[in-house]
Amino acid sequence: MITALKTDTGKVRQHNEDAAGIFTKEEAVLAVVADGMGGHLAGDVASRMAVAAMEEQWNQAETVPSLPSDCEVWLKDRIHEANAKVYDHAKANEECRGMGTTVVCALFTGKFVTVAHIGDSRCYLLQDGEFTQLTEDHSLVNELVKTGEISKEDAEHHPRKNVLTRALGTDETISPDARSFELSDGDQLLLCSDGLSNKIEDHEIKQMLQAESAPQEKVDLLISKANQNGGEDNITAVLIELSADAKEGEDKC
Repeated sequence: MITALKTDTGKVRQHNEDAAGIFTKEEAVLAVVADGMGGHLAGDVASRMAVAAMEEQWNQAETVPSLPSDCEVWLKDRIHEANAKVYDHAKANEECRGMGTTVVCALFTGKFVTVAHIGDSRCYLLQDGEFTQLTEDHSLVNELVKTGEISKEDAEHHPRKNVLTRALGTDETISPDARSFELSDGDQLLLCSDGLSNKIEDHEIKQMLQAESAPQEKVDLLISKANQNGGEDNITAVLIELSADAKEGEDKC
């Protein structure tokens, strides 16, 4: 397994309110991407607190679940605990009132991955030449698409595209989603903030992942492409490739 991570402020914003991490424990790997929002620098606080909370809980866990159903429960519980920390911090600090963050995370424990998320940060899977979005955006425009009020094409340019229906830290009670998927050697999993997914078409992301290059080079290219296409938002990508042979210069778990 080869991992790569990069986060970038982009070309317009002054601060990076994205946060990400890749954490390992024996043969298991937890990857997390968070995209913060709300107030002056409060988004930065929310996203970093969420990732830090996930890392802390990961480090404190004596064992990692081995069954997909158990992993789904475990990840949801961790997101709920992270939510409590961010929500309580926002209540206690006036400058952080209303802050929140998206979270998408992936837990690998063998030949499957469990993906959990809240918000519109995404997880994609490239498997046997098929490129699939594993997460469903918790956003207003996605709800409008699901009800048939607007098309997917209209959603891409909708003026309220960034309005979320669910986020971490904004409410005391939240409802993250979690699903598990089988994996095999050669599969690639991409976690990203909407600063990437909003600026690069799916077919372009697929092409870049299929390139004969190391995961870190692919991540760097994705970030560069998003910036070339405007870079109006912060951009974060985590790429994990299931491979028996790590390329030189890459992190191998």
